[in-house]
Amino acid sequence: MKIVTYNVNGLRSRISQFGSLHKLLTSFDADIICLQETKLRRQELTADLAMADGYESYYSCTRTVDKGRTGYAGVATFCRVKSAFSSHEVALPIAAEEGFTGLLENSLNGKGEAHEGLGDFTKDDLLKVDNEGRCVVTDHGHFVLFNLYGPRAECDDAQRIQFKLTFYKILQKRWESLLLQGRRIIVVGDLNIAPTALDRCDAGPDFEKNEFRRWFRSILVECRGPFNDVFRTKHPDRKEAFTCWPQNTGAEEFNYGSRIDHILCAGSCLHQEHDLQGHSFMNCHVMECDILTQYRRWKPGNTLRWKGGRSIKLEGSDHAPVLTRLLGIPDIAHHSTPTLSARYIPMIRGLQQTLVSVLMKRQVAEQSKSFEMSGSISDENIRIEMGNERVKRSFENCSTSGVSHVESCPSNLESEGIASDTDIQSKGFANDAVCKTLLMLGSEHSQSAPSNGTKKKARKNQCQEDIPQSDYHSSDTPVVDVQSSSSQQDELNSSASTQDRCELNSCSLEKEKTNVALLEWRRIQQVMQNSIPLCKGHSEPCVARVVKKQGPNFGRRFYVCARAEGPASNSEANCGYFKWADSKSRHK
Repeated sequence: MKIVTYNVNGLRSRISQFGSLHKLLTSFDADIICLQETKLRRQELTADLAMADGYESYYSCTRTVDKGRTGYAGVATFCRVKSAFSSHEVALPIAAEEGFTGLLENSLNGKGEAHEGLGDFTKDDLLKVDNEGRCVVTDHGHFVLFNLYGPRAECDDAQRIQFKLTFYKILQKRWESLLLQGRRIIVVGDLNIAPTALDRCDAGPDFEKNEFRRWFRSILVECRGPFNDVFRTKHPDRKEAFTCWPQNTGAEEFNYGSRIDHILCAGSCLHQEHDLQGHSFMNCHVMECDILTQYRRWKPGNTLRWKGGRSIKLEGSDHAPVLTRLLGIPDIAHHSTPTLSARYIPMIRGLQQTLVSVLMKRQVAEQSKSFEMSGSISDENIRIEMGNERVKRSFENCSTSGVSHVESCPSNLESEGIASDTDIQSKGFANDAVCKTLLMLGSEHSQSAPSNGTKKKARKNQCQEDIPQSDYHSSDTPVVDVQSSSSQQDELNSSASTQDRCELNSCSLEKEKTNVALLEWRRIQQVMQNSIPLCKGHSEPCVARVVKKQGPNFGRRFYVCARAEGPASNSEANCGYFKWADSKSRHK
């Protein structure tokens, strides 16, 4: 059995990178895949984000409404199974729980009450740690699996430090309770703790004195705790074995990171004999553990940042996955997927369809579309015939009325619904234009229906032409004044020429403005380039940054060495140069 843990730094981004959720999951070829930092809210879960053929998924999403915490964190456990029902596979859990306190729905105790051993904590504290969507617990019979995303706390953020302390205190109590029940535990995820100096690139002399690192080491077997750090047990002396790198410093180029993604295990082995010396879950069932460095964003051969690589987008998370392989894990009794499964989420369940239903719906949609197309053609023919008939009647009314002026024609048209949608700008000559168009249409209606282009031209003429008044004679073929038509054509040509000149002048003016703006931008860039300092270590132009952290320097601009962050012993790495920008740029 293979188990993989991976901080995806946004599940949508990883799905986009691989093309689909299924392709992302199958790339690991693992039985259980635990993802952290999915950055999804419950209402955002859709089938393409939660369902993949051959996998059952269990989500925990952020519930808090605290500022900066919505759509943050989130974990998901995917289990590769042949069947979600009446299955004997170990990968398919017999129970699943969102959070680890027992207060959220679908808790393993089935009561919605705090788990045994958590009585020392208030209900508010318990709900607070679960509401950030940082844990999914799945019971696989032979072991209980914790998929965790540990809190991050800056050294000067007292509130988050306290939250992190409470989080791990409650978690440890839950582990102790399970171990007392004789359960085996596997913990995977991004715990946001590098336990020793060997697990950090720039560890100082006081690095291991941090309270969270001391806590982490206290639960390990080396300090008489119950857990094995699986990676360190298999690779006790491996250096530069990191799983996370800063995103904005290019630290991956020099593998300048930390190991904060872990796999821990505790409990006895599955052998029938007990109290055998040297027997444990770690020694008997864990075959290997390693970091999947092939998933790193920066790969050998990529262009270096200071040689043009800064503009190249690196795809992937700022974390690398960690894998462990277990041996000798037998099947368990037949069971079905727990109710926490994503297949039971209402917004997803409503979208699940059988292949037959999909094909049937597609066939019905195609038939409906074909029917609508044929219907629209018939409707268009009917509309054209009705329009021609209305034009004919209006023409006959105008020509038989015996009047020399045609002001009554437009109202006639409007009553028939022909010209009611025309935008008439000048009422004085627009009525004449409508009637002129009517006469022209009347002479053609017996031959063919007017095209869309003819209609648009007629409407345009209503707004632009000033048609001289003339007598109209009632006959089968209307008579049109050739001299008037020639005069109208001259006016149209003159108007079009004037419009073309206006458009040309406007285009030239716009182009001139663009050129001026481009020259100004180049001038600004040159000024900025001349003001950028050179770093002391490499005599290369620095990069400008802005302080984004709240405080007295928030918004202030500064310059740093453009090279990627790396060990101080490496002359190719960032030289550490720093300089504040001019005081005038200080944030007000």
